[in-house]
Amino acid sequence: MVDPEPRPSAAQRLGAQETLGISTLDPGHRPPTMPPGRHVAITVRMLDGTDEVFDVSQRASGKVLFDLVCTHLNLVEGDYFGLEYEDHNKMTVWLDLLKPIVKQLRRPKHTVLRFVVKFFPPDHAQLLEELTRYLFALQIKHDLACGRLTCNDSSAALLVSHVIQSEIGDFEESQSRQHLLNNSYIPEQMALMDKIMEFHSKNVGQTPAESDYQLLEVARRLEMYGVRLHPAKDREGSKLSLSVSHTGVLVFQGHTKINAFNWSKVRKLSFKRKRFLIKLRPDLNSSYQDTLEFLMGSRDCCKVFWKICVEYHAFFRLFEEPKPKPKPVLFTRGSSFRFSGRTQKQVIDYVKDSEFKKIAFDRYRLGCLSGSFLSPPLICLSVPSTGLASDSPHLSASSGNSQGMVNGQKPVQLFGHSPDGRQPSPLTSPLLNDAGSVRTDDEDEVRRKRFPTDRAYFIAKELLTTERTYLKDLEVVTSFQDAVGKDEATPEPLKSTIFSHFDPLYKFHSGFLREVEQRLALWEGRSNAHIKGDYQRIGDVMLKNLQGLKPLMAHLQKHSEALVELEKACRASRRLEVLVRDFELQKVCYIPLNVFILRPLHRLTHYKQILERLCKHYPATHVDFRDSRAALADVSEVVAQLQAGMIKMENVQKLLELKKDLIGVDNLVTPGRMMCLTLDVLTCVSQEFIRLGCLSKLSGKGLQQRMFFLFNDVLLYTSRGMTATNQFKVHGQLPLHGMTIRESEDEWGVPHAFTLVGQHQSVVVAASSLSEMEKWMEDIKMAIDLAGSSNGPTSDLLASSLTDNKSPTEDSCQEAESEDDLAASRTSLERQAPHRGNTTVHVCWHRNTTVSMVDFSVAVENQLSGNLLRKFKNSNGWQKLWVVFTNFSLFFYKTHQDDYPLASLPLLGYSVTIPTESENIHKDYVFKLHFKSHVYYFRSESEYTFERWMEVIRSATVSASHRRSRKESHLY
Repeated sequence: MVDPEPRPSAAQRLGAQETLGISTLDPGHRPPTMPPGRHVAITVRMLDGTDEVFDVSQRASGKVLFDLVCTHLNLVEGDYFGLEYEDHNKMTVWLDLLKPIVKQLRRPKHTVLRFVVKFFPPDHAQLLEELTRYLFALQIKHDLACGRLTCNDSSAALLVSHVIQSEIGDFEESQSRQHLLNNSYIPEQMALMDKIMEFHSKNVGQTPAESDYQLLEVARRLEMYGVRLHPAKDREGSKLSLSVSHTGVLVFQGHTKINAFNWSKVRKLSFKRKRFLIKLRPDLNSSYQDTLEFLMGSRDCCKVFWKICVEYHAFFRLFEEPKPKPKPVLFTRGSSFRFSGRTQKQVIDYVKDSEFKKIAFDRYRLGCLSGSFLSPPLICLSVPSTGLASDSPHLSASSGNSQGMVNGQKPVQLFGHSPDGRQPSPLTSPLLNDAGSVRTDDEDEVRRKRFPTDRAYFIAKELLTTERTYLKDLEVVTSFQDAVGKDEATPEPLKSTIFSHFDPLYKFHSGFLREVEQRLALWEGRSNAHIKGDYQRIGDVMLKNLQGLKPLMAHLQKHSEALVELEKACRASRRLEVLVRDFELQKVCYIPLNVFILRPLHRLTHYKQILERLCKHYPATHVDFRDSRAALADVSEVVAQLQAGMIKMENVQKLLELKKDLIGVDNLVTPGRMMCLTLDVLTCVSQEFIRLGCLSKLSGKGLQQRMFFLFNDVLLYTSRGMTATNQFKVHGQLPLHGMTIRESEDEWGVPHAFTLVGQHQSVVVAASSLSEMEKWMEDIKMAIDLAGSSNGPTSDLLASSLTDNKSPTEDSCQEAESEDDLAASRTSLERQAPHRGNTTVHVCWHRNTTVSMVDFSVAVENQLSGNLLRKFKNSNGWQKLWVVFTNFSLFFYKTHQDDYPLASLPLLGYSVTIPTESENIHKDYVFKLHFKSHVYYFRSESEYTFERWMEVIRSATVSASHRRSRKESHLY
């Protein structure tokens, strides 16, 4: 058998930086010190079913063996796991990490220990490494197979579909059916085979890492997730089972939970012989007794369960490992057992702080699920998605029919969001189902011969396809009108602004689109017209409609007022703010609502570009040249009048978007400034956004990934905290007035490093590449000049100022998020609310890249829609999709009539090239998108459309460094 081609490491797939020369020999990966003495071979059964033999000293403690296992796996988050075995009484017990192995295992050579999950967190997004999530997925697979994880048929089929997606890749009916016949994942699997295959067919494009994530997403909602039952009886002799979780002690009758005692209500847990006792805190409103008593099989059974309760409580509730009790002088009373190891908070902090010290996980090297992952993923974005929460590669994706019932509960959004409402990390594949048709080569050739090949036809067709998308975008605003117009919380000025301005535009462009569609039908010969020559033009249609648009100019000039009125109304009404947020989370609102509101202004620029291409193509003698030139003159005049205002409104829109992504900013956009914003009066907005992106900040803990936001007077640095809203927490601000900047790679020995020297503080940061460093330094120098020439005071954007004159060590301490910080961040209703996890900020965070305001302005001009053929990696067929390019992303639809995208692919960090001969893509007009190990092929219908897709995608895949010379910003 030929060995599979070596795959990139998990760190490379997840967009992690190189180690920059920092040692990867982290304390968590060093082999533990072995005490002297005779050695013994101990067998450990891994989660994939393989046995590994470890040579340890008989004097070694359980922790030595456990550390050897974690070192063997390169497992950083090993504290979630444990080693279990059957003792001489045939009871399953955990290996005590503090006691010598010989005192626990009577016959070490003949005992097989099992490496399994010990602590099940409530949210798998708290598992920060792909390897950890992979091992959890193996545990779920094992629990399903043995019947421990019970659930209804729909949930079981859904879980198995994610397992086989990770094992054999995308759905192919015969292969999927044969695999299910050869492998058993759940009891009574044959009866659910069709349902499993149905769910599997909807997982197209998921990588193994994404399948692990989705498997855990479904499993964590099941009542029996992570439950290990311990038989018991109540005082009346009724048979029950006890279990323990992160929340407290649970009571089951069969597989149904009948009671739960939260840790906050439990005063003490103890056992006396066969009796297990739960002492509760006094509660006048509770009917429970002060002490609850359960009878278990033996004293040993009581002690085993008591121990795991102690460990669960310590792991999930304490900030740090409890200190050992002092040894008594004369005699002992009770058990001396205590929890040993890091708490969950310590694990999370440790993994975050050792970002550059991780050893990459390679599931292929582990040999787990052998043969499962030989085929690469079909397309690689939060979840997110996505994506995505996790740091696995993500695209935010959603499929209308891809929801499953979990134990009869509310349908779960499987692909679009992670458990806390976030979308997966923005590196996931578009999880497209089989909605797109696969066209054969013969059909494609027939189509090419039937339609015109004139370049002007394809320019006109671009007008048609982009107008279809534009009208859909206007429908989003009109549907927003319907959503908020009837609510009492919506103020009249907002109702009148949106209703009076967008309805006339929607009606006008509906008629315009019909005329363009009719003209293209005539041009293509799909009508009864016999004289084609008179209809092979589009300039006359554009001239007529642009002249008809002039009476609506007043509405176009008022669009900024709609943006301002919406912001003012949301500030004044909490209810309206919730309505707007909920609307933005709907699938139809695939980009921020404010972007839709500014669409009519941007559309004029698109008309101007299309007419410029037409006039450049036509000779002066062409019948359509005169109309095209006249239409170009009309639209150019309008664009010139609105251009300065549009750029300033784009800045306001970006500030409003950033405000939602940041925690800890007081006055990024103040009400006083917003009240006077119109296209004519915009001078009151003094805050100007320049650039955002990832840099590594040097502190006492080493280099740490931070998100930086550059404005015209201040530089903010943030990190993504463990908040339910996926927002970035601001750690500090660096005023630009009086700041100097210098390269300092040689000074600190860190590639692409530069130092920012302020009046009270100096910060050393490192970019991911030389080009990234140059972009940052260029823009920061420009911003420093702007701040120096400004007469106004420097903005203080933070809710609470940072202490001046901080040393690197002090700075790192200030930046560490305490439990109090996290709790405080959850007190606000606004911060509790779900929030998009696939915005540009999150993509930059995961892809370790940067975007400037100039890039955003260029992106507004470069938008495109149309049909593309996408090649599946595992087949020779091409899938036809309707694709919309906007906001640095590709959005995928089945057809242009669809109301919302099936999936999306942010392109920041990607490269676009032409396939090489070795890739065997023997088709015309094919371009290739690739980011690290993710490669996608797309095929356009003509040379013109190929050039246009390459042009607009390059505008998103390559961040601007010197575009300012070509497109000078009107903000400065």
